[in-house]
Amino acid sequence: MFSKRLLTIFCLVLFALINIILLSVSAKRGHGNSLSDRLILAAIAPFQGGVTASVNFCENVWDHYFWLVSTKEKYDRLKQELDRVEQERSRYVETQQTCERLRKLLGMKEEQAHGSLAARVIGVDPSGWFHSILIDVGTGDGVFKGMPVVVPKGVVGQVVETSFAHSKVMLMIDRSSAIDALVQRTRARGIVEGKTDTYCLFKYALRKDPIHVGDVAVSSGLDGVFPKGLRIGSVRKVAKSPAGIFQSVEIEPFVDFAKLEEVLVITDQDEEE
Repeated sequence: MFSKRLLTIFCLVLFALINIILLSVSAKRGHGNSLSDRLILAAIAPFQGGVTASVNFCENVWDHYFWLVSTKEKYDRLKQELDRVEQERSRYVETQQTCERLRKLLGMKEEQAHGSLAARVIGVDPSGWFHSILIDVGTGDGVFKGMPVVVPKGVVGQVVETSFAHSKVMLMIDRSSAIDALVQRTRARGIVEGKTDTYCLFKYALRKDPIHVGDVAVSSGLDGVFPKGLRIGSVRKVAKSPAGIFQSVEIEPFVDFAKLEEVLVITDQDEEE
């Protein structure tokens, strides 16, 4: 027994053959208006209409397929071009920001009365026990232990270890750091020591000294490491106990230590300092 699918295919093929035969007969008979001609026309017209519709449908599908393929190729090319432009834009922005930071370093270097050397930050202490960075200059560049490190915003720290091409810098927020400092407005003196990632302590400030929130602390130059007048930070908290000769002062550094990329190493100081 034939399946319904085979029977349907057989009927369609038979219908097509009959229409082909009728078309052949109609072509041989020429143009006429007899009853047989009308019957043949009525029989073959639906078939021709179906064939024409099928051909048009296939042509449309084919044309749209190639249109979609072409559109997809254009989309891929435009996307690649957009990605390339975005990469170039990112490199441009990064270069522009680097140039701006270096311009500020150069301006600071020209304003200072002592020699200095620009360096790039290439690493940070991963242990979490110490606050330090690694820079790409060392003894081969004239950098030695004890040299101060700064940026235009203020003090960064000092060199504590060196090799021929690299140096380790202890940040001023490290608990081992100590900078002899002054409150710029009142000249009150103290020692700035590292405490946390966000602030330092201004220790040994006499209780009688007038220190207010917002006052600026600068290096005094008396420790023999940092030149006088380098910006350290601003006072963020002052507390005076009923007893004792010292007051408790917290300093918020001007430098954002999490965003250091280039620094300036002060390689020598003037004779007066």
